[in-house]
Amino acid sequence: MAKPEEIEVKIAVSNAAKGRALVRGRGFRVLHRRVFEQNIVLDDASGSVKRRGLLLRVRSAGKAITVTFKGAEVPGVFKRREEREFQANDLGECLAVFQGLGFGTSLRYEKYRTEFVRGDEPGHVTLDETPIGVFMELEGPSRWIDHTARDLGFSRDDYIGLSYSRLFEKWCREHGVVSNNMSFGEKS
Repeated sequence: MAKPEEIEVKIAVSNAAKGRALVRGRGFRVLHRRVFEQNIVLDDASGSVKRRGLLLRVRSAGKAITVTFKGAEVPGVFKRREEREFQANDLGECLAVFQGLGFGTSLRYEKYRTEFVRGDEPGHVTLDETPIGVFMELEGPSRWIDHTARDLGFSRDDYIGLSYSRLFEKWCREHGVVSNNMSFGEKS
């Protein structure tokens, strides 16, 4: 059985209104309306999950709570890695279980996300409004990503292969900020 795989790229956009207009102008429709997300990245005291290039995350988005494991990234133009998810029904209890196993919060990050699709195409576009900028994520087969990026007016030179945690670390270095909390109330 093949492992479920996430294939995606991020593309920075100047603002959310322009991003929404761009994808709607290319025939995309809203699949999931704009929702506030709180993402809690977990690790053990020694940081072994991050050190191995893995991710363990609990996401609260509206009433949905999703636990995600992401495997090590496969090198290349696209951000590609194993992704496994399941739903939980109580954020506090979910975090307590992981805490009991030795996994505490290593990073919190917030964003507003809107998800778009076009026809029966095999991928989707998300518009993520974060405290450090606005990004489109194109997720789907690599050929679909390249085609869709071109259709939206972007090239491979615009692709960002970093996770939000890596983007935040980079932003912190560039702005002289020490933080493990990328929130709308605590960005600067």
